[in-house]
Amino acid sequence: MKILITGGCGFIGSWLVDKLVEKGNEVIVIDNLSSSKKENLANFEKIKFYLLDICEHEKLNEIFKNEKPEIVFHLAAQVMLRKSLEDPLYDARTNILGTISVLEACKKNNIRKIIYTSTGGARVGEPEYLPVDEKHPLNPTSPYGISKHSAEHYVWMYNKLYNLDYLIFCFGNVYGPHDDPNTKRLIPLFVDMIMKNEAPKIFGDGEQTRDFIYVTDLVEFMIESIDKIGKTKHKLFHLANGEQVSVNEVFMLLKEISGFRSEVERVEAVKGEVRDIVLDISLVKNELDWNPKTNIKTGLEETWKWFNR
Repeated sequence: MKILITGGCGFIGSWLVDKLVEKGNEVIVIDNLSSSKKENLANFEKIKFYLLDICEHEKLNEIFKNEKPEIVFHLAAQVMLRKSLEDPLYDARTNILGTISVLEACKKNNIRKIIYTSTGGARVGEPEYLPVDEKHPLNPTSPYGISKHSAEHYVWMYNKLYNLDYLIFCFGNVYGPHDDPNTKRLIPLFVDMIMKNEAPKIFGDGEQTRDFIYVTDLVEFMIESIDKIGKTKHKLFHLANGEQVSVNEVFMLLKEISGFRSEVERVEAVKGEVRDIVLDISLVKNELDWNPKTNIKTGLEETWKWFNR
């Protein structure tokens, strides 16, 4: 199968690319390398790579026209919640206008299938109940949550108007090898600071919770889902472990795994970040046979090994 992936050199995208190549697919990657690197790809020499910002629509459309992919995975995005608070214009340009650019290229080149990746927590805002299911009201409190959710509406619209079939996967907090501390995501940032023998910073009391999902569980399922596009009753699904884990718990597990002896530095909580989130994954379990395999301790052990390779 010929598959085009935007953001294919990023954390999740690089895993997706390598596993698709290993399965014998022809893979085209579009990435501007603003927050990613080609070195993430073990199979870089086996793909076709385009260095491009997805908002450069004419060039993007030319790639779609020449390559004629059968399916598109749209992962390219601004993914840092705190950066979205600092620069909401950049966040909206990348996540909303960038997605429209990709969708337009699909429409113009008669591409019929796309998988769009969104966020499970930031799009919801402060939950009214837990676990959060796909029917939960959406009141995002950050530009990032707003932009990722807004793009979902465009994906839905292109399906209704132009017959572009799709699946939308809303991720929990993804972690694992290939992640980058510069994104300020909790786990790679903690690992990096512990490796430097520096005290990790915990915002607030550390009792805030997240729903962590190991990257290879996620990617393997996404690949399996290609054949299910157009065959499901629902189009949007949560992908997570369905388990609440506090920031303090993550630190204590990493402390045990690493042998780190210092304590954390407590700093003021960040406005716009959700206090607690855990996703209801019963819909995707029942409809698409989702079965995450990696528990948080095992995943953290594998992540620690990779960073210390």
